[in-house]
Amino acid sequence: MTAMRILVTNDDGIDSIGLHVLVRAMCALDGDHEVIVVAPDSEYSGAGAAVGALHLIQPEVHKAHIEDCSAAAVWSVSGPPALCVMFSRLGAFGEPFDLVVSGINPGANVGRAVYHSGTVGAAMTARNGRISGVAVSQAVTGFGIEGQGWDEAIVKQHWESAAEVAKTVVQALVDDLPADPIVVNINVPDLPLSEIGSWRHAEVGMQPPRSMANATMEPIPGHEGAFSVKMSWGDPIELGPETDGGTVERNEVAISYLSRFFHDADDEFAPATAALDNLFR
Repeated sequence: MTAMRILVTNDDGIDSIGLHVLVRAMCALDGDHEVIVVAPDSEYSGAGAAVGALHLIQPEVHKAHIEDCSAAAVWSVSGPPALCVMFSRLGAFGEPFDLVVSGINPGANVGRAVYHSGTVGAAMTARNGRISGVAVSQAVTGFGIEGQGWDEAIVKQHWESAAEVAKTVVQALVDDLPADPIVVNINVPDLPLSEIGSWRHAEVGMQPPRSMANATMEPIPGHEGAFSVKMSWGDPIELGPETDGGTVERNEVAISYLSRFFHDADDEFAPATAALDNLFR
């Protein structure tokens, strides 16, 4: 077995419990693999694959520490997870990495949430640099299965279930790493592992299990022309069993392999084609 360098990151910040649990799971992999942690210094949920305006800012990097995995080098970066991956790929933290693992995110990243998720964005950024990526997320009980979890919502989170699933998938990858990089999106129910029914390959759903219903502007007292935007949730909906969200709703682990963005030749807009032809006539 070839020893590999595994980068662990997340979008909830270096102090996130989910990150620490995932790091310990990666340190327990079979084989002499090197685990390096490079994660944001603060909350970057919803950052997607953003790296920030690097021509305007100079991100800082600081040494950090995670208990029970003393062999791992740990760094925090004042920037989003995709930037952590980009810095790592370009050599800021030593030799090239073989695999990127991102998570554990409190709140499943299913349906159209994959477009906005910093957890998923880190894995996609890895693949852009010819490195396979794994995104690991877990539903939060009582708050729907998609989105972000906050401190009071995750007090009894079953982190170890997601960590064990992630460890299983990552072990298979490091034992037989595909030549063509892949992105694996893992979503796990918030249950003890013994209560999770099974797992399945799942489609990325077209809609979330619960989405924002509306957004309204409200004046900020004492600040003329300034408003805050208040958003409210819609009602939960039942998703199809073939989707990632529906799979997690049914207490199963959803495994989705995410593709690249490709040109869709079957979706050309005829009026735009005609207008452009006329412009460049």
